[in-house]
Parts: sequence; structure tokens; C-alpha cells
Amino acid sequence: MGARPHPDQDTVSAADHAHRDTREEDTMAARKPSGVGWESWIDRQIREASERGEFDDLPGAGEPIPDLDKPYDEMWWVKRKLRSEGLSYVPPSLALRKEAQDALAAALRASSEADARKIVEAVNEQICEANRKGVAGPAIMLVPHDTERVVEQWRELHRR
Repeated sequence: MGARPHPDQDTVSAADHAHRDTREEDTMAARKPSGVGWESWIDRQIREASERGEFDDLPGAGEPIPDLDKPYDEMWWVKRKLRSEGLSYVPPSLALRKEAQDALAAALRASSEADARKIVEAVNEQICEANRKGVAGPAIMLVPHDTERVVEQWRELHRR
């Protein structure tokens, strides 16, 4: 039985090496030749790519780099993607606060006292659930609406 090569040794045949070497010489992924410093090898790769025109007509060429004057934000790429897709993100805690405000306004505009009560009770359930489990985002001290007080306000508005 022949000796097995060490796991760290390359077991590719000489023919495979020759094929790989000719294929990689034409790409930026070519292996760095031994005896050549990294910097000079990288500089050569960049110069040759530039001579081939691989950097011509890149998107954004000649334009200022966006947001370069703003402080560093590690989530910049997420924010840019959301903006480019026309999306927005509101932390769940702030979304719940807005939903509670909207529900109060909707309850006061409801067509019946029963509808107003349902709206308030539904949002109160969400508030209690968030307070019980916690919710992501800035801390907010959100207290459930007083259903009877909101219904009384609804009655006052609809008596007129």
C-alpha cells in the first residue's frame, strides 16, 4: 500500500495543476507567485485590470460618494437598501405607540359605542402583551387606554 498524502498536502494531479494555472493566469483570482511581494503583485493586478478597461464606466464614476460627510453608521447599507426599495422600518415599540394613538382616534370616530369599545379593547390587548413580553426598540411606558373613559368621550362627541 502506498503512503497516503498528509491532509494538508495538495492531492491534485500535475495535469490538473497545469490546467488550473493557465485558467487562473487570466483572472484576478490568480495565485500570487512566490518571491513577489503582496503589494507589488496587487498593484500589478490593479494596473493590468485598468489597462484592460475593467474600471471604465463603473456605476457612480465621477460622482461624489454618498453620505461621505455623515458620521459612520454600521447599519448604513441596511438603511440605503430600505431607502432604495421605498421601505421604512419603525421599531416595534414605536409602532405600538403609534397604533395606540391611531386606535384612540379611530375609537372616537367609530360609528357605534360597541365598535369604539372593540377598538380600544383590541389595542389594549396588544399593549398588555407587549408589556408582559417586552418589545424591541426604544423603551416606552405605554399604559392601556381606560376603555370606559374612551367610551364616555365617544358618547360626548356623538351627542352633539
